[in-house]
Amino acid sequence: MFESLSGKLDKAFKTLKGQGTITEINVATTAKEIRRALVDADVNYKVAKDVTDKIKDEALGRNVLVSVSPGQLFVKITNEELTRLMGGEKKDINIGGDPAVILISGLQGSGKTTFSGKLARMLKSQGRQVLLTACDIYRPAAIDQLKVLGEQIGVDVYAEPENKNAIEIANNALKHAKATGKKIVIVDTAGRLAVDEQMMQEIESLKNAVKPSETLFVVDSMTGQDAVNTAKTFNDRLDFDGVVLTKLDGDTRGGAALSIRSVVEKPIKFISTGEKMEAIDVFYPDRMANRILGMGDVVSLVEKAQEAFDEEESRKLNKKIRQNKFDFDDFLSQLEQIKKMGNVKDLLGMIPGMGKALKGIDIDDDSFKPIEAIIRSMTLNERANPEIIDGSRRKRIADGSGTSIQQVNNLMKQFSDMRKMMKAMNKMGGGKRAMANLAGMTGRKR
Repeated sequence: MFESLSGKLDKAFKTLKGQGTITEINVATTAKEIRRALVDADVNYKVAKDVTDKIKDEALGRNVLVSVSPGQLFVKITNEELTRLMGGEKKDINIGGDPAVILISGLQGSGKTTFSGKLARMLKSQGRQVLLTACDIYRPAAIDQLKVLGEQIGVDVYAEPENKNAIEIANNALKHAKATGKKIVIVDTAGRLAVDEQMMQEIESLKNAVKPSETLFVVDSMTGQDAVNTAKTFNDRLDFDGVVLTKLDGDTRGGAALSIRSVVEKPIKFISTGEKMEAIDVFYPDRMANRILGMGDVVSLVEKAQEAFDEEESRKLNKKIRQNKFDFDDFLSQLEQIKKMGNVKDLLGMIPGMGKALKGIDIDDDSFKPIEAIIRSMTLNERANPEIIDGSRRKRIADGSGTSIQQVNNLMKQFSDMRKMMKAMNKMGGGKRAMANLAGMTGRKR
């Protein structure tokens, strides 16, 4: 999302590279470049001006330490101001009541139904009993979509397909939740336009009727400043508790994420990318600021690994590595676990410095397909004993997987190098402990 903005900010900071001191001239020049980068990213102009004025004042008010260059200091100050601009710290949703009610609101096409499913899955993974409620009585197939998502994540869906009264449906859902022991009810509502007075009155009435402990406004981040303006209009009517930014994997300049907290004065609570039910994250302003400035987000990467990697599988894998028995089945299993963590390019972007390296490179889950096809074309014996794969077997595997012999050879070499590295680690002092720590880190359940 912030690829273009990150590049322009990096260019702005280069103005200070090699400078021995911070002066009014070089600070003003850099601040101007930062403001231009923010405006180009579709950040509200007033917000962009306010934040760069603060960055400039802060920079001129600090002494540069001998061990810190002016450029490094400016990056640090910009990081602090971007974090503050996006809310300072993460804000949790309020889950109070029996049952607790979470009302999902937003424009047509903003991704409310998909987000409702993602949130239900997240809450279920925390051990909570969740009920999804279909209150979109206008969009064709909206109820069916929610039912499909519910089945996919193993969460019950309450719906009354023939009823055209959203308030009645929501009230009946609350009764059903109490009767079935569900502790959280997520109410998916119809998308509406702020200019549609009848629809706005309906969701106001719905909110008054179910008295949600949390009202979330879902915004399509690809709409840029329009999203911010719409959020302000909705907030004036609904007084929602938090914002959800969806479609952050799209071709967007990121201005909504940077502006919305300041303009609406409501926190961003979740961000969402893609259609996968796992593609939802709690919003951390400091982590997002780090990513914008190319510093990565290792904490989020580790958290995703903790959720995706099975503890028992990690133990077994660790044992096989120690015994030098890591094979292609294990490798395939690890690929599956990595795919569960989310979009590959997003994951790599969380590693410090990788954002710049990946600029303009298209990486997605399809990148794994040739590797998976090659492994699945091997016999069980070949997967367990890669050393028996000779030239004729490689040709058969290439033909069976729809790849070339060169691709098979490349994978075999990479796999062989990986096994050698693991073997070397086992011989080194502390190698076993290192692998155990890695397995523990990625396997621990929260």
